[in-house]
Amino acid sequence: MIKQLPRPILLLGICALLITLVGCGAGSDAPPVQITTVTLPPTTANPTSTPTPANSTDWTTYHQNNARTGLVANAPDPHQLTRAWSVKLDGAVYAEPLVIGGRVIVATEGDSLYALDSHTGQVQWHTHVGNPVPLSTLPCGNIDPLGITGTPVYDPATNLVFAVAEIQGPAHILVGVDVATGQVRVRRSADIPAMEPRVHQQRAALALFQNMVYVAYGGLDGDCGNYHGTVVASRTDGSGPLLSYQVPTPREGGIWAASGPAIDTTGHLFVPVGNGSTTQGGWDHSDSILRLSPTLSLEDGFAPTQWQQENASDADLGSMGPILLPGGLIFADGKGGQGYLLHANALGGVGGQIRVKDICSAYGGAAALGSQVFVPCVDGVRQVLVGPGASLSLGWQAPSNINGSPIVGGHTVYALDQGGTLYALDSANGNMRAMLSVGTTSRFATPTLSGNSVFVGTFTGVVAATIS
Repeated sequence: MIKQLPRPILLLGICALLITLVGCGAGSDAPPVQITTVTLPPTTANPTSTPTPANSTDWTTYHQNNARTGLVANAPDPHQLTRAWSVKLDGAVYAEPLVIGGRVIVATEGDSLYALDSHTGQVQWHTHVGNPVPLSTLPCGNIDPLGITGTPVYDPATNLVFAVAEIQGPAHILVGVDVATGQVRVRRSADIPAMEPRVHQQRAALALFQNMVYVAYGGLDGDCGNYHGTVVASRTDGSGPLLSYQVPTPREGGIWAASGPAIDTTGHLFVPVGNGSTTQGGWDHSDSILRLSPTLSLEDGFAPTQWQQENASDADLGSMGPILLPGGLIFADGKGGQGYLLHANALGGVGGQIRVKDICSAYGGAAALGSQVFVPCVDGVRQVLVGPGASLSLGWQAPSNINGSPIVGGHTVYALDQGGTLYALDSANGNMRAMLSVGTTSRFATPTLSGNSVFVGTFTGVVAATIS
């Protein structure tokens, strides 16, 4: 690739020093640039409003918790779903909405964060953090424009919502926004020198453990350019250098599943890695589930025995994020159609699974209710049962159009189809309890549950449904 003139980089540096709330970047008529190093001095968080602990109705991260189970055990089961309100925003919503203290936090591809009243949908604040990147300026991709795609995460210790925005340049910035006011408290580069921002996409949900925010990167749709699966970590106060891990494959190995890293109770990350460019020779840690330490050192990993063939056919394990189950188990599935049960503390290397079973090709994030796992199969959400002796067996399957990433409330599984319908299914047998048209969504859209409300991001904004 050809390096561009440094003027856009200087503009980005000036932007960060001014700490504007609206962000900046190369103008819309500026040519695309390759940024190998972006100098954005971190903005250290100022004192915020009094930290507010998460309460029982909050939804602070993708699928509600770091295990990514998507479970609210005490939620009511619906007889019907009724549209409560809908709000049009400044861009498509690919990220899962969050709910914090009665506010629905929504990120858009317009590079905006919104706080909406959970009861009425009224906008409480709107913070625009940069100018999104037009698809026409990128070598490939399928989101236009490209802004905030990965689901944000909320930190109750600082009262900040963290998100990564792709801004014109292009570059990726990490922002920490005060949940009460929308004020940007942290703003810093989320790119490392080893990355070419133009061909990296931040689709995976952000994750948080103690005072660290974790951000994972894959490539653009089409796998163009010299991208590598990468995880970076920043302190929540915005200070200090970024920590990072890069998958040691010659190319690709993206960490792109919408659910992002899962994190156990001691802060170890489990990341799903996509296909790499290696199709012969030794395992390059692509097509895998990897365990990283809280400081992003590689500790362990798993890959299917056929990882080389999956690399060659783009049938990677990285299309669905791992889900942490009781008893130190992990369930993983991907494009290849096989589901794997793993030991979290001994992933086993190549072919080191406890169990493997033909299940389905899956994308996005799964959900779990005890020993039941609900998998977002491309031919319909499927129930998978983890039995005695770590066995795997197949349960019910939803109709083929209901293939979105599910969540669980009480004894109900909620999932979307791309046609724009939200379904509520009995978790025991898959029978339909209720359904509601909400508007067209992305294939990775997943609902959010809070109290007796369900929130869904669409291509035009967000919709709220009432459970009754």
